[in-house]
Amino acid sequence: MNKCTERIYNGIIKENPTFILMLGMCPTLAVTTSAINGLGMGLSTTVVLVMSNMLISLLRNIIPDKVRVPAFIVVVASFVTIVQFLVQGFIPSLYDSLGIYIPLIVVNCIILGRAESYASKNPVVPSIFDGIGMGLGFTVGLTCIGIVREILGAGQIFGAQVLPLAENGGLGYTPITIFVLAPGAFFVLACLVAIMNVVRAKAEKKGKPLPAAQGCLAGDCASCGQSGMCTGKRNTASEKKENA
Repeated sequence: MNKCTERIYNGIIKENPTFILMLGMCPTLAVTTSAINGLGMGLSTTVVLVMSNMLISLLRNIIPDKVRVPAFIVVVASFVTIVQFLVQGFIPSLYDSLGIYIPLIVVNCIILGRAESYASKNPVVPSIFDGIGMGLGFTVGLTCIGIVREILGAGQIFGAQVLPLAENGGLGYTPITIFVLAPGAFFVLACLVAIMNVVRAKAEKKGKPLPAAQGCLAGDCASCGQSGMCTGKRNTASEKKENA
């Protein structure tokens, strides 16, 4: 598996931002009332991830270490503004559905985390594929949650009615309204994470464990709750030990 393919596999499977690293929970829980909303939010975030990773990787030797986080935020904010205008101009219905959550991509910890932990330390091409992998992983997570919530809450998938609704007391599907409300997002997320944990446990029993998400000791800021916000030196604990 070459490095670029590995970055995509890493983002979708090994370190899925939604189901493994549990990052970006605010948009994950808020916008996934339907599959189309989840897909739109995921793809918007993917575009910003890829473009910001590319530019930050290009400028990694130019940006001073002390101001790297503000510089990353400026880069990300620029691409978020472009994406916001494009969505507003060409897909106004999606823009109305996502609302404030498109501008809030600026502070999405997935983007800042990948900028800090990967793009600022690696060449351009691997950084682009890292953004694609993480973005697709986020998109898959949001879309899966949106599909489950939309089916249970409205009997639809991507706006198409797939379960006949009960009319006038007749036979048919009665939507479970709670799944299109805020509590439903927590229920669905918990179930999907539990399924992912079962899959990981079975893989471990078969001798093919999926690597666990690495914390700050591994130098991966994307896997901690303060991803992208580290302001100290980027030396990892293991590097310091080796240097000592």
